[in-house]
Amino acid sequence: QVQLVESGGGLVQAGGSLRLSCAASRSIFSINIMGWYRQAPGKQRELVAVIISGDSTNYADSVKGRFTISRDNAKNTVYLQMNSLKPEDTAVYYCKAYKVVAGLEYDYWGQGTQVTVSS
Repeated sequence: QVQLVESGGGLVQAGGSLRLSCAASRSIFSINIMGWYRQAPGKQRELVAVIISGDSTNYADSVKGRFTISRDNAKNTVYLQMNSLKPEDTAVYYCKAYKVVAGLEYDYWGQGTQVTVSS
């Protein structure tokens, strides 16, 4: 089991920045993929960014060049630096850990943190 706790959300004006943190209850060194997802009201949850063991990253087209995902294995924490925020970035942001153990797949989710971008 891995518990994930997000923090860092809040209200910001368009063009501003926020940094989200996702603290894991245990080492993330062996977790295959850590990612950030978001869900806006009335919309499906969508991928924002992922970081794969080895530090390869992937981003949704809508956030490329503005958001950066990173991980600090020593702190068991994953970050999402969000710059040049837009009103359409408003959503609840969730952290996810994906792990494969002995051929079995496990997904763990945090409780989410609200990000609101005003125009």
